[in-house]
Amino acid sequence: MGIYDLLGFSAETKLTSDAPREGCTCYVVGAVLILWFLVWKYRDSLEINNFRDRYVFVTGCDSGFGNLLCRNLDRKGFRVLAGCLTEKGADDLKRVTGPYLKTVQLDVTSQDSMQKAMEWTKKEVGNHGLWGLVNNAGRALPMGPTEWMRVEDFHGVLNVNMNGVIGMTMTFLPLIKRGRGRLVNVASVLGRVAANGGGYCISKFAVESFSDCLRRDIDYFGVKVCIIEPGFFKTAVTSLEPLERELHRLWNQLTPEVKASYGDKYLDKYIKIQRLIMNAVCDSDLSKVTDCMEHALTAAYPRTRYSAGWDAKFLWIPLSYMPSWVVDVGLKLVMPRPSHSV
Repeated sequence: MGIYDLLGFSAETKLTSDAPREGCTCYVVGAVLILWFLVWKYRDSLEINNFRDRYVFVTGCDSGFGNLLCRNLDRKGFRVLAGCLTEKGADDLKRVTGPYLKTVQLDVTSQDSMQKAMEWTKKEVGNHGLWGLVNNAGRALPMGPTEWMRVEDFHGVLNVNMNGVIGMTMTFLPLIKRGRGRLVNVASVLGRVAANGGGYCISKFAVESFSDCLRRDIDYFGVKVCIIEPGFFKTAVTSLEPLERELHRLWNQLTPEVKASYGDKYLDKYIKIQRLIMNAVCDSDLSKVTDCMEHALTAAYPRTRYSAGWDAKFLWIPLSYMPSWVVDVGLKLVMPRPSHSV
């Protein structure tokens, strides 16, 4: 016998009395969520000041995201130090920016080059320390079926995307600590979902885990670590011509037995799928990525992760939370089937 029975209330009265309580709870939960969102939005909009006194080093500035970021930071008043792979890239960037932007030649696969860039940076920043290091330099090719790769194909990508990020970070970390600054590492949605073979996905998964470990280790020193996870954008990395050229190279180096297992038509089908994906998904608005980078450098409270692009937010990131079999089935439906598959 319940309390309602003791008081002489019927079951109908009990249900009626519970209904307003449940409705009230929903209103309270909704109000709390709205209040939390408004507080987060306000906190997210707060910015640091004195951009002119802050130095930011960006890698991979010859083109793409790094080039656009340097130009935007220069307009905001930051002291930009741009690491360019080529002299032409450096000259082109200097022509379209102000006197406070300076360039240095940098190869992130060379420890000697990174060390020289750090010594040059130390002289530039003086006692200020370094406010930001943006590890943007990257390489995607070759991409393709894993079996088509040789070991050196993996190394070529890993040396830039993984070892380059680790090498730059460890070399410049003392300057970042002195400036109580920011490390901004460019990963990818393909660091959440391994959608193709080669070293690219592997390297971006490594950037994610390295950044997570680093963030937890150096948070005590006032250093923030942010991860940028772009979707597919129209840059040199996603250009179809070099992608198709690399696929042909990989195919031509296969043994006759491996070629036969895939079938004569497989390469053409694979290239058609790549064209379809790149043309349908790639976004030409690079500012969606550089806006995230800028927020990581200018926000008083930067986010840990930034997803850039509609495909990142509504396809790849949600897909990364799905069971593995869902991703496996989805990719099988998209990619061509080898002629001698089981």
